[in-house]
Amino acid sequence: MAEENLLNFASKFLAEARRVVVLTGAGVSAESGVPTFRGKDGLWKRFRAEELATPEAFSRNPRLVWEWYDWRRQIIARAKPNPAHQVIAEMEKYYPEFLLITQNVDGLHLKAGSRRIVEIHGNLWRLRCDRCGRKIENYEVPLKEIPPRCPCGSLYRPDVVWFGEPIPADRFEAAWCAARSCDLMLVAGTSAVVQPAASLPVMAKSHGARIVEVNLEPTPITGIADVSLFGRAGEILPKLWEKVKPKSA
Repeated sequence: MAEENLLNFASKFLAEARRVVVLTGAGVSAESGVPTFRGKDGLWKRFRAEELATPEAFSRNPRLVWEWYDWRRQIIARAKPNPAHQVIAEMEKYYPEFLLITQNVDGLHLKAGSRRIVEIHGNLWRLRCDRCGRKIENYEVPLKEIPPRCPCGSLYRPDVVWFGEPIPADRFEAAWCAARSCDLMLVAGTSAVVQPAASLPVMAKSHGARIVEVNLEPTPITGIADVSLFGRAGEILPKLWEKVKPKSA
């Protein structure tokens, strides 16, 4: 089916929706120049992300882990929200019930203006002390102190979900409830293989929601999607939203 026809179908679904959930993944941020820090992008000083983003690695060598995160933060600090981030922030103002669920930890959705958001994997601009629970925002680039230290005397860690850790219960519950009650889920820039995020579109579909997918290539979600639009989210979402948004938006 021609792209224009697919865009028309997707825009019709978005125009009819009232309870919308958007699920985003690394593909959206990649268009802003943010590497995935995994796979071919993941090698740093002979270490891979899977070797550093773990509680065990932090316990063994917190300085090494923080040097890696400091390097990541310096790269991400140069990135700016792209048109996909901006469209999603606009959508939030239009729908009575809306939630953005992102797997990204770069904070670009917040920078674009999104506020009804669940960062299920956390945010690397936020630090957390495992001893006293204190959380702070920290935008120092580069960090003045590595590893950064909490006033209680313990070390801060990045407030992100590491390999082997569960998603915090409040974030997971918010995402799960929204997926179960939405009437449309827009899935953008995610490979749909990382659990439990990958199960959210399945949950939404099983409760009657329409699924609109925007991705560079087919994913496990493609088989259940009502419409799949293949290409860059930063190019497709503005075209799609132009067909849906009120002229005053």
